[in-house]
Amino acid sequence: MKRFNLLTLTCCALLLAPALALAEEVPAPVSEFSYILNTFAFLMNGALVMWMAAGFGMLEAGLVRSKNVATICLKNISLFGVAGILFYVAGYNLMYNGVDGGWIGSLGLWGPDDAAALAGDYSGNYAAGSDWFFQMVFCGAACSVVSGCVAERIKFWPFMIFCAVLTGVIYPIQGSWVWGGGWLTGMGFKDFAGSTLVHSVGGWSALTGAIILGARKGKFSKDGKVNPMPGSNLTLATLGTFILWMGWFGFNGGSVLSLGSAGSAISMSNVFVNTNLAACGGMMAALLLLQAVYKRVDLTMALNGALAGLVAITAGPDTPTPGAAILIGAVGGILVVLAVPLFDKLKIDDVVGALSVHLVCGIWGTLAVPLTNPDASFVTQLIGVAAIAAFVLISTTIVWMALKFTIGIRVSEEEEFAGSDTTELGLEAYPEFGRGSQGLR
Repeated sequence: MKRFNLLTLTCCALLLAPALALAEEVPAPVSEFSYILNTFAFLMNGALVMWMAAGFGMLEAGLVRSKNVATICLKNISLFGVAGILFYVAGYNLMYNGVDGGWIGSLGLWGPDDAAALAGDYSGNYAAGSDWFFQMVFCGAACSVVSGCVAERIKFWPFMIFCAVLTGVIYPIQGSWVWGGGWLTGMGFKDFAGSTLVHSVGGWSALTGAIILGARKGKFSKDGKVNPMPGSNLTLATLGTFILWMGWFGFNGGSVLSLGSAGSAISMSNVFVNTNLAACGGMMAALLLLQAVYKRVDLTMALNGALAGLVAITAGPDTPTPGAAILIGAVGGILVVLAVPLFDKLKIDDVVGALSVHLVCGIWGTLAVPLTNPDASFVTQLIGVAAIAAFVLISTTIVWMALKFTIGIRVSEEEEFAGSDTTELGLEAYPEFGRGSQGLR
């Protein structure tokens, strides 16, 4: 009897083995709880990235002169409104819908489709609206990079038109090449959270704008001397940097795109740690280099050093060790100290140092990915950086030039001298401490 039972069990095991093997190959269904956690991560991290808009606003408000503070604040909140609407109208679908290894998605309004989840199928991993919101705030961040660089001499409405084209067309198209599953994804290009796709895109856009606009009056003398134009409030600039530093945890941490398992929670934790350490490395490297070269330290360089470290680690915060993250950020901090005077020598007027931080360090961070990620190739990273640079340089130049020769992009010399606050807005940010309001009363 025992022999019969043993034989029966053996036969059953042999018959069931193929079925058990197939069962092991089928991934476990996503639970409702994992779906909720993933959605929550998108929403909360997206809110942190939106908080970066306040950081950009305060940083730029502190680094421009007092006669332009209200204008820069208006631009920062307005561009976020434009980014939200344009990403809904066209941007999201251009970036994510039907790219399929190609160069561009489809035209059309974005609309949420959560029917499967409402019916109990959670294979979509997260609510559609949470994904749209998270991707939209990245789009707004790319546009924020531009505003500080071209500050103090650009007209308000031409700038807003440029923002509409950048957020609705240019940013989504190049974004589709990587995050939308386009041709660069197929090549193996890596940009975890956007050193190139967000920061250098903003940097290239700012570069073409700054060159076409020209420098502020009095910034560069005929003999080649650079005349400093100190900002209005370094306390605000410092606050803005702290806000950006905090928001960056959502920027990089949220790009894990999941929080529904222990593995994704560990990954997000590591990304937070590396993001923070890279900022520390960038700031300290900038301070040490300043002391070594100029025999003194500088607050604005320290702020930009921290931001440089954050930009540098953004392309690959998931693979470095903590020590490697510090080194990647430190190189970013060194590059900022070297790049700021370089742009001055080229007579490219960058009011807040956006080119040095977002463009230079965005390139460095993207090229540094293969140092810690064995799945990345330096050649492929270079191809991706060059392709996106060429596309953004050409497209933004066309937009800037079209605006320049139609409605004009620069305020008059008299308006620039008086400041955009009184000439464009009819008010002052600090009326009690300035010349007195000369606006519309």
